[in-house]
Amino acid sequence: MKTKFHAAAGTIAFVCVLSFWTSSVLVEIFGSPAAVAMVKQTIVYALILMIPAMAVVGATGMSLGAKRRGALIEAKKKRMPIIAGAGLLVLVPAAFYLNSKASQGAFDTMFYLVQGLELAAGAMNLTLLGRNMRDGLKMTAKRRQMNAHSAQK
Repeated sequence: MKTKFHAAAGTIAFVCVLSFWTSSVLVEIFGSPAAVAMVKQTIVYALILMIPAMAVVGATGMSLGAKRRGALIEAKKKRMPIIAGAGLLVLVPAAFYLNSKASQGAFDTMFYLVQGLELAAGAMNLTLLGRNMRDGLKMTAKRRQMNAHSAQK
């Protein structure tokens, strides 16, 4: 059951970051200032979903991986502090900052510098989250194979 919570929370977190990143890029290219402000506000509201999902992923991941060893689990363990750090130190503060600036119509140099930093950190987190998902799926597939092999004996 814990594995299913971990996978579901990881998927929610990944989809949140992907939708934040994609909507930011698209609205910056094609949207009006009002549309940018709406997207930035929506992202801040959606953090109510993403932050708990990331917390569940971290907690369940630490619990599931506490006694496991191997290259895949070690790689996942190394990525998680980077993902969490980028989220807490860059992505969340940037979301609030950009929302504030956009709601004031202040699309100045600082707005775009922070937007660029947020997009870079978001792309990095998407890459790392995607790798963790890939490795998690590999680990689950290996476990199923081992269980199926054991059941045949």
